[in-house]
Formats: sequence, structure tokens, C-alpha cells
Amino acid sequence: MTGKEITVRATGGGTFKAYVAEPDQTPAPGILVLQEIFGVNHVMRALVDGFAASGYIAACPDLFWRQEPGIQITDRTEAEWARAFELYKGFDEAKGIEDAKATLRVLRTRKSCTARIGAVGYCLGGKLAYLMATRSDVDASVGYYGVGIENALAEATAIAKPLLLHIAGADQFVPPAAQEQVTAALAGNPLVTLHTYQGRDHAFARVGGQHYHQAAAELANRRTADFFAQHLR
Repeated sequence: MTGKEITVRATGGGTFKAYVAEPDQTPAPGILVLQEIFGVNHVMRALVDGFAASGYIAACPDLFWRQEPGIQITDRTEAEWARAFELYKGFDEAKGIEDAKATLRVLRTRKSCTARIGAVGYCLGGKLAYLMATRSDVDASVGYYGVGIENALAEATAIAKPLLLHIAGADQFVPPAAQEQVTAALAGNPLVTLHTYQGRDHAFARVGGQHYHQAAAELANRRTADFFAQHLR
């Protein structure tokens, strides 16, 4: 099982890359992996490889290609954090969702894919996973500590497939008031499952990150695995 880059044609013109890995046995369901603000770096590629090892065709599109293709930075230096926030501020969310949907269509056309596909996103990608639940026909979505979901709650009525959100209770980028807005708007929706990890900061599931918490990460990842097994297999 070796990951590789494929080319995806964007809606409206242009192309971008997506990192893809397939399991040993196909056909298999797919998972669209939506990046953090550091690009399709080693963390995201490891996630793709991990989902493939678990029996899914996984793909992570380069959503920053319109600003700078091939971004792969880390969370280890101030300069990289500054660049990551520049990319985040310059990111066109609507076009990013279109690029995610274009990648979703490519996955669905692969002979090795069963056409049942989920989306999972982290940080920036956590919000995008929520928006995929409201704006696409993805079969199930999972968001880890999504930033800014409270600004898109008007779209919640469009959720038609299962959605799971992992909320970091002490998220420095999602204050308590924002968390309360999200919970109040979504808790009553039978298609939505919310899990809050009290005391955990943003990116608690990023292996090697400053706020990585093994027990919380393992619990969240186990819940994600069970959720995808239920809805994609």
C-alpha cells in the first residue's frame, strides 16, 4: 500500500493534486480527508495512509493550490505558523468546498471504490467537513475541532446524512460561546452526533502536536472508526 498523487480537474478550470492511498483489498468505500492549515503535509498523508490501512480508499486534496500548490509545512516554528495563518486568511472557502466536491466525484468514478464515501476534516478541514454535510451528497461526515462552524449554522437545515463533530472543550480558537452556539443548533438533530472533550485544546488529535492528548485522540479516533464502519460499509 503506497500513496500517490493524482490530478483533479477543478470546477471552472485548472487542476490540483490530491494524495491518495488504497487498501490491499478493493472495491472499498472512500474517505475524503480535509486538511489543516498546514497543507497536505506528513500529518495529513499519514492520516490518508492510516485510513487506507483500515480498508478505505482515502484522498486528501490540496485545497491551498489556488494560493500556492504543494504547501507542506509543520507546526514547529513561528515562521510556519505565520505562513499557515496567511494561507488560512487567503483561503476561499466556497472554492475550497468545490474542490473537495471535485475530489469526491473523482473518488466515486474509481473502479476500486464502492461509491460510498465519507469526509473527515481537521481544524480548517473540520469546518469544511461540516459544510460538506450541508452542501454535498457525501454519505457521512466527521469534523475534528472545526473552526468557525458557528458562522454557518444557518445551513444546518440542509444536513441530510450523518454528521459527527469532535469538539475540544478548551479550544483556543473556538471560544465557549461559539461552542454553545454549535451545540444549541445541532444537538436536537437526529443526524448529528456531538462529542465534547473537556479540558482538551485545539488539535488534541494531531500526533506530535503541542496539544496532542493520547487518550482523547484515541477515543475520538475510535468513535470516528465506528461511525464510518456504520455508515459506509
